[in-house]
Formats: sequence, structure tokens, C-alpha cells
Amino acid sequence: MADKKSLVPVERIERSILLIRGHKVMLDADLAVLYGVTTKRLNEQVRRNIARFPGDFMFRLTLEEVESLRSQFATSNKGRGGRRYAPLVFTEQGIAMLSTVLNSERAIQANIEIMRAFVRLRELMATRKDLAKKLEALEKKYDAQFKVVFDAIRQLMAPPEPKKRKIGFLVREKAARYGRTVVQ
Repeated sequence: MADKKSLVPVERIERSILLIRGHKVMLDADLAVLYGVTTKRLNEQVRRNIARFPGDFMFRLTLEEVESLRSQFATSNKGRGGRRYAPLVFTEQGIAMLSTVLNSERAIQANIEIMRAFVRLRELMATRKDLAKKLEALEKKYDAQFKVVFDAIRQLMAPPEPKKRKIGFLVREKAARYGRTVVQ
């Protein structure tokens, strides 16, 4: 099935897919760019057809989630040209529903590419699960001397945990003369 040059590279779409609240989603602004419309227009069409977008198809981010994304992607600060409202995010089903409310040739082509990206991600996840099952079978087959090797392979397969900074101050010494704690 020889395709014309795709509208948007699949890698770019895959980078736009985020994992939020346990769902693979895309931001309204990223989708608007792919569909060739403004974010305002995309959200306007969603509001006009809100019955098509139940909570498992689309949801609005909380302020904490917005701040997390802002710090992760180094986007503009609130009050400096940023958005007035928290972004909407769409699950795979919500993205499929968007193609029914944004009825243009570009929206249809972009939607096809997005659906292919979601399918590719599912295939990659299935491959990873198959690999984990095969590793477990090998581990059962061989004795304990290879346990260290299998544990090392499992650690390499695991996604890296995000580093979390502790909140607060570290008290180093007491300032006797002022009777207070000095924080460095």
C-alpha cells in the first residue's frame, strides 16, 4: 500500500502523545496544528458538539497538570502570553470523534496519521510485553546463577523513574547569636 508523503511525520505525532491520568492523550493545541485550525476553533467545535465527547474521550487538565506540563516543556508563564484556560486533552476515541466535527480534507488526513501512530504505539507496547514474557520463561528454565543477568535486563527494560526533588529547606547549623535556624 504505497502512500503519498504523509501530512505529518509519525514521529512528531508520537512525541505529541502524552500519558496523563493513565490515558494516552494529545493536547488540543497539538491537534489544532495537525488539523490546520486554531486551538480556539477546535475547542469551539468541541463545545458545539459536546455530547460527542464524554469524559473518557476528552477532559480538561487540572492546574497541577498544567504546571507540570509547563515546567516539563518550558512553555510560557501564566500572564505572559500563555493560555487563559487549562487545555483540553483527547484520548484516541476523542481524536477519532474530532474528525467528525472538523470536516475538512486536512482533518481527515491528519486523523488517519494520528490513528496510525496510536496503533504503532500499541504494537510497541505489545512487543515489550512479549519480550518480558519470554524473559520470564528463560529465567524459569535456567538456574539461579543467571538471576543477576535477568535482573539487570529487567532494569534496562524498565522506563526511567522521574527524579523528584524534595520540597523544603535543609537546616545546616544553628545561629546561636540570633537564636534562629540558618538555612542554606
